[in-house]
Amino acid sequence: MTTLGFNFNEIRVSRKEGVKGKINIKNNVAVKDIKEHNLNLGDESQSAVKFVFEFSSKYEPDFGEIILMGDVLFMEASDKIKKILDDWKKEKKVPKDIMTNILNMVLTRCNIEALILSQKVNLPPPIPLPSVKPEAKK
Repeated sequence: MTTLGFNFNEIRVSRKEGVKGKINIKNNVAVKDIKEHNLNLGDESQSAVKFVFEFSSKYEPDFGEIILMGDVLFMEASDKIKKILDDWKKEKKVPKDIMTNILNMVLTRCNIEALILSQKVNLPPPIPLPSVKPEAKK
């Protein structure tokens, strides 16, 4: 399995004023589509798969959101590519080992980007960050 590329195609960030109280953050990632992608390598053409994803961090109650959309380009042997595309068309399923690798890559890249974007618009971090706490007195 070879990952050839990772791209963000759309980034949306919004924050609303006037929200008080506890803010809940719900993160989600989903593969929206899988498409065949042909790579032209010199005189040859090689098949690959493009996984289209959407990552979201929603701040509730209606305080803000971060939406990241993009794709991961994945290359494998042509028979495996064909099976992935056929399974997706029939059942919207992908083999677990491949989906695990794709989702882990998307989560790693998107969590970092969402953290940076949240700081730019003054939203709380979408993932828990380590912090130092004073030692309790005995």
